[in-house]
Parts: sequence; structure tokens; C-alpha cells
Amino acid sequence: MAGKVLTSDEPGSKKKIISTGNTEIDKKLGGGIPVGSLTLIEGQSDAGKSVLGQQMIWGSLHEQHKVVIYTTENTVRSLATQMDSLGQGILDQIILGWLKVYHLQPSKSDLTSCFETLIDSMECLEDYSMFVVDSLTAVIAYTQQEDVLHYFERCKILCDSGKTIINVAHSFAFNDEILIRIRSMCDAHLKLGIEEIGDKLIKFVEVAKVRGANKPTGNVLSFDVEPGIGMKILPLSKAKI
Repeated sequence: MAGKVLTSDEPGSKKKIISTGNTEIDKKLGGGIPVGSLTLIEGQSDAGKSVLGQQMIWGSLHEQHKVVIYTTENTVRSLATQMDSLGQGILDQIILGWLKVYHLQPSKSDLTSCFETLIDSMECLEDYSMFVVDSLTAVIAYTQQEDVLHYFERCKILCDSGKTIINVAHSFAFNDEILIRIRSMCDAHLKLGIEEIGDKLIKFVEVAKVRGANKPTGNVLSFDVEPGIGMKILPLSKAKI
């Protein structure tokens, strides 16, 4: 069940936040992601990056935020089917226009224009407040690092005007120097991975930072992905990476 958006016009009041719709995850995020944040979700393959992004879309829609997702991973139909299998039906929101889904097919011959297309689209969709790009891996891997930085800089400018942008990518898509700079630029940084505990492989998300969170943030959250439920929090803990 989605949490309540915190609003107030009084000076010094808590910032509006975007809930994930999952109480345990929100606690680790210090209440949720503040509206107007530039967020990076990164990690290894099959660690649940897309699922976390979808969880945040689900929570945002149920708090009356209009959302756009640009995806290289899904079509409109496959995204709707995937989220429905996790108990997060979005068909009504798509039909009513609360959620727009754009399938990205970046061309290796002109990947730089993909960044321009994304920014131009975010600027034009004035009625939409949250944008998720899942994933940037294919674009970043074949693009000059200066162009990658410029894209994140332009995202930051949009966030300063009130947009909330979540970029999802594999960690290996960045070189170390650029990744450090992008992590610093982003308001929220969530890193996902997989760890072997006993005879099981456990997914985890490290909350590296959430700038402007309403409450203290947590450290590492272990989870699994279950049909009809989505992200199921596990009673496990581990030291910070």
C-alpha cells in the first residue's frame, strides 16, 4: 500500500517525497525519494535493478504522480505483463495516460542523439513529473564519456526545475572515473548486487545516499522477487559494501 505524500507550504517543512509503495524500502530510503531528485540505480546483472525501478513507478503512480518510462528492456505489453505478474497492474494507468511507456531502440551509429532525444522528451512532457530510463547500459557502453556526463548534467538541471529522474544502468557500463563523478552529481544513489549466503543467492540494495531525505537512511536491504508480491524484504543484514 502506497504511503502518503508529505506536503506543506510552511518554511522548513518536509519535502514532498515519492514512496516506493513498500514500507520497508521507504524506511531505508529515509521516507522515500524526495521529489526533484536525480537518482542512479546501478549494479550487476540480474540483481533486481529493473524491479526496483518498477517498484518506484508503482509507488509514484499511487501517489498521483504522472510517470514516463523509457525502456530498452520491454515493450508496452511486456512491461504491463511483467508488472502485473508482480502484483503491480498498470494497464489502467496506461489507458488513462498516467503512465507513458516508450520503447528505446538505440542505434550504435548515432547513440549520442539518444541522449538528446531523452532530454527533449522530458522537457516536452510538462505534465509528467517522474521519468525512469531503464536502462542506459547500451547507450553508455558505446558513447563518449563526455557525452554521458553532459546527459547527467542536463538531467540535473531538469531535476532542479522539479522533475524527478531515475536512471538505471549496469555498473560495468561506466569507467571508474566517470562513475565517481556521476554518483557525486546524483541526489540519490542505490547500488544493487547479489551475495551468496549459505546455499542461497540473495539480492541486496545498498542505499549509498539520499540527499534531502526526511529521515535517516538505512544501509543495506536484502530482498527476493516473488510472483504476485514483487520485492519481498528478507530478514537478513550485511555490512556496508
